[in-house]
Amino acid sequence: PQHEGLRRVKRAWVIPPISVSENHKRIPHLLVQIKSDKQQPGGVIYSIKGSGVDEEPLGIFSIDKFSGKVFLNAMLDREENDRYRLRAFALDLGGVTLEDPTDLEIIVVDQNDNRPLFRQDVFTGHVVEGAEPGGSSGGAGGGGVSQSQNCHLPGAPVTAGGGVMTVDATDADDPDTDNAAVRYSILEQGTAGMFSINATTGEICTAQPGLDRETVGVYNLTVQAADMSGDGLTTTAMAVIYLEDINDNPPEFTKEEFSMEVEERAAGVDVGKVFVHDKDLAGSPSWLAKYTILEGDPEGTFAIHTDPHTNDGVLSVVKPLDHEVRDRFELTVSVQNEQPLEPTAPTSPRALATVRVRVRDVNEAPVFRENPRRISVLEGTPPGTPIATYTASDPDTHQIQTLTYALLYDPADWLQLDHHTGTVRTKRELLHPSAFLQGGWYIALVLARDDGKQHSCYVPPPPLPSLTLLFCRPAEPPLSATGTLSIEILEVNDHAPQLQTPAGAVCGRPGRGGTLLLGATDDDWPPHGAPFHFQLSPQQPQLARNWSITRFNVTHAVLAVLAELPEGPYSLPLLLRDSGTPPQEQQQLLNVSVCHCGRDGTCQDGVLAVATAGAGITLGALLIILGSSILLLAMGAVRVPPPRRALRKGLLERSRDDMRDNILNYDEQGGGEEDQDAYDINQLRHPELFSARAKPPVRRDAPLSSGTPLAPRKLPNSPSDIEDFINEGLEAADSDPSVPPYDTALIYDYEGSGSVASPLSSIVSSLTDEDQDYDYLSEWGPRFRRLADLYG
Repeated sequence: PQHEGLRRVKRAWVIPPISVSENHKRIPHLLVQIKSDKQQPGGVIYSIKGSGVDEEPLGIFSIDKFSGKVFLNAMLDREENDRYRLRAFALDLGGVTLEDPTDLEIIVVDQNDNRPLFRQDVFTGHVVEGAEPGGSSGGAGGGGVSQSQNCHLPGAPVTAGGGVMTVDATDADDPDTDNAAVRYSILEQGTAGMFSINATTGEICTAQPGLDRETVGVYNLTVQAADMSGDGLTTTAMAVIYLEDINDNPPEFTKEEFSMEVEERAAGVDVGKVFVHDKDLAGSPSWLAKYTILEGDPEGTFAIHTDPHTNDGVLSVVKPLDHEVRDRFELTVSVQNEQPLEPTAPTSPRALATVRVRVRDVNEAPVFRENPRRISVLEGTPPGTPIATYTASDPDTHQIQTLTYALLYDPADWLQLDHHTGTVRTKRELLHPSAFLQGGWYIALVLARDDGKQHSCYVPPPPLPSLTLLFCRPAEPPLSATGTLSIEILEVNDHAPQLQTPAGAVCGRPGRGGTLLLGATDDDWPPHGAPFHFQLSPQQPQLARNWSITRFNVTHAVLAVLAELPEGPYSLPLLLRDSGTPPQEQQQLLNVSVCHCGRDGTCQDGVLAVATAGAGITLGALLIILGSSILLLAMGAVRVPPPRRALRKGLLERSRDDMRDNILNYDEQGGGEEDQDAYDINQLRHPELFSARAKPPVRRDAPLSSGTPLAPRKLPNSPSDIEDFINEGLEAADSDPSVPPYDTALIYDYEGSGSVASPLSSIVSSLTDEDQDYDYLSEWGPRFRRLADLYG
């Protein structure tokens, strides 16, 4: 309430706008306290509504409903929202509105919390060489900051005032404050200081004369944008300026005289080249040369044109030459550019050259105009398909000759050639890869042969009326030429990728080693092979609940367990696809064995993992498997005897019968899972369960000095000690008195006498030992003397 003297004046419930700085860190922060004039017994209940309270974004503002204090509860960002409009309410304790709601406006004051941003990282501009400086721009060379206030407006011609390009940056801060006042500068441009920049507009201009593309063709400028009128936050970008070429350098011959030679009767062939040098941009109109024959060819026998790739002048014969008429020519050739020279360009003293051409009188062989001839053929092209017509031409144009063709070199016998037309066809299917290919190319040689010049005579005009001369040309043998046919065998994507190993073992817990590295190969060559795409079969989407496949590299992927799975074998259908065109894909089965997890995340059951994986076997696991196999075959003592049997005696003490040709019974194998007498591999996994029945055997044939174990074998503390356990068992087997010595054949068990089966030797021959003559054994030397005494 307000008082004016003793009179009470009612005022409106009006709250002026409240300003608060963005990024205010002291939270909560008291913004304002509102009060109603209509106080009620028991107090007034205050509340606010609007954006930042009960509308998005929520929870930014709050009010103490009893005191009317309005608090800021979160940091504000002016760039997201520059003001908030709330409604304030005053209620009595019963919820009845005491006064009309009033507006509460909160204005967010900007801070310089955003640095300028260039619209692009690299700006590109062009300026012609020799451009004049723009306006009264000033600058600092040597890599210092270069600014100008007088560059031309964007769009002005480059040559008229030197304007090159414009860079621009934006600032998200309040544009009405210095926080968004951006100024531009050049931080680095080399040592020349050839450019300046308008600090306000960002226009880059030429600052000095002397831009020469032949000296420096590209300028790289580092430009900076800073807010606070250049004193605040900064950012940088690159400005790349290319100098456009003008024709300020004339072409020049590399030497004053050129010598060439051409065979007679050759037409439409190139005689040779004349070489020039031009400093202007290669490939531009300022660089391209134009040649003219000024003197020495009144009949127009020769022509000269420009090689567009090298800019050299190519001299060719356009009319047949006759050695008997004229055997040499001396030509004067000039050179100039297609585009006129700039008025300021210097003239060249080497714009003329002399070309001497000698006409040679020889019989020319056929010529392959395209040699080597390169063609492309798809892999698997069927036999009989035409792939090219490779022909030659005969320079002897004044005599009609017939050319024939033959295959001179065809290492794989893939081709067949039409001897008259030169058409090359496939003889059999072209394979890729092949030992006859070199980098995907197959090389064949084609021989072209003419039929030679026949014997001929002619009578020239007589020098005197009473004298007649007869000139005869002897017959010449046929001439030939060889052309190289290079055939590129294009790879066709005709193979789908294959799993390198279709089986593996993983730990059954996610995150505990439950991954398997999958690899694939493809018989196709790039680009029809890797990268490969691995995925679970789309036909069984339920697999994605327990398994996932992620890419590892271009040829491998990682199979991972997503949920804890029971131990056992799993068959996962995978879809593999290559990157060929079109891609090839194939569904394959991956056999995965889920095993019990050890502490280190590997399979605790090594035998199960090895039996099903086929991949990822460690060296220790491999030694365990090999040791187990040797132990099972070499020692009967490791087997767990049935409880109902007494311990057997030595293997050799059970029978006195001859056992060389008998079938050996290593043990009763039983009838499956019900059999309890067969060997149990669990003895290796849990040897402590069988320690009561294990006794250390001794060898009777061991030296007297070798003692026997005085105590039972030490049991492994964990399954990882199985390897040591097997090695100890193998050592005990070597000391077993019931097996033969080290250098004798081991009998693992004995079946007994009276076997129904015949000796195995009867399979090979029906003859008995008595039917054989072994007297020749005595001639084989001392090593066979014992056999000779037994059988001879």
